[in-house]
Amino acid sequence: MSVRRLDPNQPESFAFTPENLETAKKTIAKYPEGRQASAIISLLWLAQKQHDYWLPEPAIRCVAEMLDMPYIRALEVATFYTMFNLSPVGKHFIQLCGTTPCWLRGADDLKEVCRKRIGEQQQVSADGNFSWLEVECLGACANAPMVQINDDYYEDLTAENFEKLLDDLAAGREVKVGSQTGRKSSEPAGGLTSLTDVPATVGGEG
Repeated sequence: MSVRRLDPNQPESFAFTPENLETAKKTIAKYPEGRQASAIISLLWLAQKQHDYWLPEPAIRCVAEMLDMPYIRALEVATFYTMFNLSPVGKHFIQLCGTTPCWLRGADDLKEVCRKRIGEQQQVSADGNFSWLEVECLGACANAPMVQINDDYYEDLTAENFEKLLDDLAAGREVKVGSQTGRKSSEPAGGLTSLTDVPATVGGEG
């Protein structure tokens, strides 16, 4: 695992919004007295989402103080887990799955779209809209290839519909989350092939 360091350019301070502060307090209250540090990942994640999907040093310090834990312990968590972005990312942060099922189904084509549209990994596009990172399995193998953008999954992608998705996001247009081909859940790509007959009655009634 490569060394992960904090970005050299940091904001002067961080504070949770009133709404997120309330959420943080409710999260901390789930743990017994003296075990509040168990909320560290949840609070760091909350801070990252508030701060444009990257985690600045003042936010790590803020969370450590809220949990009454040594700052170095909070820093260890933030730098260990790759779910925490330690440098700024684009408004739409793309996590592109490159694991075998997605690779077999065309993930390399999606990478080329990212390189053409955005640049190399962990590079923010000139307009600030996008950055991307290749990641390991995101658990939607049946609908490969797929990406996660911020909180949402986009599945059954091709180079063409992925480019359109990025165009729509950049323009602020509404986009479709999930399968981009209309597939429901993880059904076969061509539609159901079994259990297609719905019984006319339930429970043996005539």
